[in-house]
Amino acid sequence: MAVHGGELRLQTRGDGEIVDLTEGVARVAAAGDIDRGIVCVSAVGSTVAVTTMEYEAGGIQDLTEVLERLVPREGAYAHNRLNHDTNAHAHIRAALIGPSITVPLVSGRLVLGTWQQIVLVDFDDRPRQRTVTVQIVG
Repeated sequence: MAVHGGELRLQTRGDGEIVDLTEGVARVAAAGDIDRGIVCVSAVGSTVAVTTMEYEAGGIQDLTEVLERLVPREGAYAHNRLNHDTNAHAHIRAALIGPSITVPLVSGRLVLGTWQQIVLVDFDDRPRQRTVTVQIVG
C-alpha cells in the first residue's frame, strides 16, 4: 500500500466564504506516484467544512441562503452565551456538513462529476488562515 499526502494553506474571509479546492487537491494527487486509491480531503478546525458542489454563483448563493435559514447567524446559542463568543452558528454549520470527504482516484485522476468541485466552506465570523490536509492511499 502506498501513501502520499500534502497540505493546502489558504487565507479566508470567513462568514461562509466558499473556496474551490479542486485544482489544489488534484496537484497534491498528481505529485504522488499513486494510480488508483482514495483521496481524503480534510479541513482542520471546528468552524470549517469540506464538501462537493457545483461551484458557481447560483450554487454558492443557494447553499449560503439555505444554511442561513437552517442555522441563522443570530440566535440564542448556548455556545455564545457560555463562552462569550459570537460563532456558535459556525460550529453548528460545520458539524452539519462535516470536516472531510473521500474521493476515488482512478488512473491518477480525481473521480468527480463534470459539474462537481471540492470546496471548503469557512463559517467562522472572522478571517482565518486555514489548513486542508490531503491524504492519498492506494
